[in-house]
Amino acid sequence: MFRVLEKASAKINLSLDVLYKRDDGYHEVEMVMTTVDLADRIELVELSVDDIRIASRNRYVPDDQRNLAYQAARLLKDKFGIKKGVRITIDKVIPVAAGLAGGSSDAAATLRGLNRLWNLGLTLDELAELGASIGSDVSFCVYGGTAIARGRGEKIEHIPSPPSCWVVLAKPVIGVSTADVYKNLVLDNIEHPNTTAIVKAIREEDFEGVCNNLGNVLETVTLNAHPEVLVIKEQMKKFGADAVLMSGSGPTVFGLVSHDSRMHRVYNGLKGFCDQVFAVRLLGERNELD
Repeated sequence: MFRVLEKASAKINLSLDVLYKRDDGYHEVEMVMTTVDLADRIELVELSVDDIRIASRNRYVPDDQRNLAYQAARLLKDKFGIKKGVRITIDKVIPVAAGLAGGSSDAAATLRGLNRLWNLGLTLDELAELGASIGSDVSFCVYGGTAIARGRGEKIEHIPSPPSCWVVLAKPVIGVSTADVYKNLVLDNIEHPNTTAIVKAIREEDFEGVCNNLGNVLETVTLNAHPEVLVIKEQMKKFGADAVLMSGSGPTVFGLVSHDSRMHRVYNGLKGFCDQVFAVRLLGERNELD
C-alpha cells in the first residue's frame, strides 16, 4: 500500500484590496499573502478500487464532491486518466470557514501529494495552474511562502518573507461566507490599502512598516455583520499586539507580535474571548517538490 503525507499550511492576508468587479462576475483583487505555522495534515493512501474517499474526524469537513481536496483528486484523475483510487484523510487543525484558506490549502496539498503518489512529474507551476480551476486561493497554497496575488488570486508574484514575528490568531464561533462578503462590498466606499508600501516594507525587512500598512477592504463588511469580530480586534490591540487585522473574508483576526512576552499576554488574554486561539510563527518559505 502506497502512502504520501503532506502539510497544508494556513495563510493570512497582510493586505487585501479589491480593484473592480470583472465582466465574468469575479472581483479583481490584489493581495499580499503569507503562510503561517498552523497546518492540516493530509494523508493520501492508494486504494485498490477506483474511488475517491474523504476521511476526517471534523464534522464540518464534507466527505463528498463539495470538499476541495476531493475536487483536486477528481481533477487529476480526469485530466490524466488515472484509474487508481485514493483515500484522503484530513487531520483538521485550521479552523473551518475562517478566512485562513484551510480548504484551499487541503486541495493544494492533495495536488502536491497525488503528483508524488501517482508519479505525474508535474512542476509546482503546473500544479498551481491546475489549482486555479478549483478555487482562488489554491494556486497560492500550492506554492506557499509569501506572494502578491492578482486576478482572482491565481496570478502569483513571489516576494521575500516578511520579518520574523509571532502571529496570534483568534476565531470567534461563527462562520463567514466569502461569497456573501463580496456581494455586500460597495466598491465606491472602500479605502484601498497601500500594496506598494507593504511590499516595500517586506523587502526592506521593516517590521514597523509592515505593521503600519496592513489593510483589508473586506473587513468593514464582516465587522458590520458580526460585531464580535470588532471586539476581538479591540481586545487584541488592548493586550499589546503590534498590529491587528482580519484575514481574508474573516472572521479570524490576527495580531503580529514581535516579542515573546507580549505574545503570551495577547494569547492568554484572548483565551477569555475565543475558544480557537493560536500562537504561531510566520513560515514565509515556499514549498518544494521532493
